Amino acid sequence: MATAKRQVANVNKAGVRAEKARGDRTLSDQVYEKIFALIVSGEIPVGAKLPTEHVLSEQLEVSRPVLRQALRQLREDGVIVSRQGSGSFVQRRPEGAVLDFAPVGSIADIQRTFEFRAAVEAEAAFLAAKRRTAADLEAMRKILVELDRCIAEGDLGVDADEMFHEAICAASDNQYFASARSSMKANILTGLNLTRSLSLTKPHERMEMVQQEHYVIFEAIENQDQEAARAAMRAHVENARNRVFEG
Repeated sequence: MATAKRQVANVNKAGVRAEKARGDRTLSDQVYEKIFALIVSGEIPVGAKLPTEHVLSEQLEVSRPVLRQALRQLREDGVIVSRQGSGSFVQRRPEGAVLDFAPVGSIADIQRTFEFRAAVEAEAAFLAAKRRTAADLEAMRKILVELDRCIAEGDLGVDADEMFHEAICAASDNQYFASARSSMKANILTGLNLTRSLSLTKPHERMEMVQQEHYVIFEAIENQDQEAARAAMRAHVENARNRVFEG
């Protein structure tokens, strides 16, 4: 009986810790986006040193552990850089269009979605290269043709882009890849909308470059080159993530 009570108490404590972690993450995301907006607006210019953690935590009214989570994410995104003994400095200024296209409060979450996609979709592409059928390849070809049309006519192409990635998960012949992606679909579509919208603000060659990444993935799957398919998919998703923060 005592053992059971201890187990329940441990579960309850774990639940409290998990809830606190979610709360800290939500708060750190808010802090992340406040600092991000200051950098995008130019209020903290490229090359400038960020205020100290003590000053920032007071200005933003958060604890230093929460602030450090936000700063860590900004470093991982390449927006700021830490110099030993000197503090944190702005490394690059993302374009203001990011804030125009991304829903409020979504930027940090979009980045985590890219991390999820890089891991899951790279493995889906690896298996798709081994197991794809003629029907799978034909489905992918049709989607690529539709994406070519979108680029030629200046359409956003989010739906077709999503269909291409779904087709690769289907070709893996493992329903759990599709299920995992489906559970994140709203987040994935938000990220696709952001990256493709940003690309439309660039010269036409930008969209063509993104499309070429799709063709590299397709050709690796068609050739049943599993390692190349995995590498091409991971590179494509990571490139999309990096393009969000281009200055």
